Amino acid sequence: MLTDKAPIERQIAVNDPTDLAILRLLQSDNRRSAAEVGQAVGLSVSAAGERIRRLNAAGVIAANRAVVSPRLAGLRLAAFMFVDLAPGADEDAFVRALDAMPEVQEAHHVTGAHSWLLKIRCADTDALQALMTGRLKNRPDVLRTETLIVLATGKETTELALAERPDD
Repeated sequence: MLTDKAPIERQIAVNDPTDLAILRLLQSDNRRSAAEVGQAVGLSVSAAGERIRRLNAAGVIAANRAVVSPRLAGLRLAAFMFVDLAPGADEDAFVRALDAMPEVQEAHHVTGAHSWLLKIRCADTDALQALMTGRLKNRPDVLRTETLIVLATGKETTELALAERPDD
């Protein structure tokens, strides 16, 4: 199953106000140079660079990648799908199957009436239907799905709400 790196993050980032400040800066624009980061948080270029390297090595900074506009990339449809798995289904096998579906951006094991909540991006309703009928609903471990198509998005971000100070 998916792992959580929270204990490492708490040890490295949350206990240090400078690391938190660096993380807030890099979340909004990770193309900032060590010189820009250092100037903003009161560190030398080498000290800022070393902290950034340490945060990357520890996994606190999980990835450095471009955020692509789904609309401009031709992925105009966003949907959320509840998936109910059969009793005794192999949850790990289900997650591994999702890894082979690039349209599935997120998969969350949830409480409540459903087993999983998926965030999906694809070109249109035809592509969504092909994913649903061709690769999800035909799986023997999937009992049923419920799909919500997004009409408009009021807010979407990858930035975390990092505390200003460790005790916030």
